[in-house]
Amino acid sequence: MDAHDLANRFEDNRSHLLAVAYRMLGSETEAEDAVQETWLRLNRSDGESIENLRGWLTTVTARVCLDHLRSRKTRHEQQLEGSGIETVPTGAIGVDPEAEALLADSVGLAMLVVLDTLTPAERVAFVLHDTFGLQFDEIAPIVGRTPVATRQLASRARRRVRGAGAPAPDTHRKRAVVNAFLAASRHGDFDALLALLAPDVILSADESVAAMGVEPSIIGARGVAARFGGGARALLPALLDGDVGLVWMVGGAPKVAFTFELTGEKIVRIDMIAAADRLDNLDVALLRAR
Repeated sequence: MDAHDLANRFEDNRSHLLAVAYRMLGSETEAEDAVQETWLRLNRSDGESIENLRGWLTTVTARVCLDHLRSRKTRHEQQLEGSGIETVPTGAIGVDPEAEALLADSVGLAMLVVLDTLTPAERVAFVLHDTFGLQFDEIAPIVGRTPVATRQLASRARRRVRGAGAPAPDTHRKRAVVNAFLAASRHGDFDALLALLAPDVILSADESVAAMGVEPSIIGARGVAARFGGGARALLPALLDGDVGLVWMVGGAPKVAFTFELTGEKIVRIDMIAAADRLDNLDVALLRAR
């Protein structure tokens, strides 16, 4: 594929990419910048090795938008100017009718206001899945979560978009299980921990946690229970990107975050996260222990 063919194929996907970026960023100008950045990255890549160009371009555009959303959050900038919305005049983007139809059909002022209340990861997961039909295993690497956790991100976003104000029953259940896990860990109650853990539960530590001397992976309820028995006195319950988990705070900042995946009432996976880039982009809200 020569440079001319690559450029033509990119142009064939431009309207789709603008629709994706606009839905995530809520700004015509920023959407165009994100798509331009995608084109630059495509130019620097080996186009011949890309089997699914539309999927590759969508993924790259989503990553660019996610970085931008996180940058806004870090700088405490308002996402949209003035009243909070940048309106899009018909034909202003200069794209084909498909793009204008997508924008008109899927993006309204009220929707952008709601999307603005989501965390960056929630917004990306929701937009890519609910609007553009990507599967959770495709979205997971973009937001740095497992497919199950990515599904939860989209689910929380969907409830907010639909105007659900009260916590969902699943959230109550998960908080009860995580609180029970924390209590059993603090008291070294091995049997209580076993009762909360699935037989094949996985405890996974990222490289930064492993560098602290923690085993990178433990599989099985007895091994995980032994790891936590009596060793969780410094952990605190928290919402991590809106999801129930635990956190170890040092000097008022998160040092290690613990995320949980449940099936029914059983914990099937615990991830320990200490990588600075992930912690910096994690929304942490401490919860009062019940």
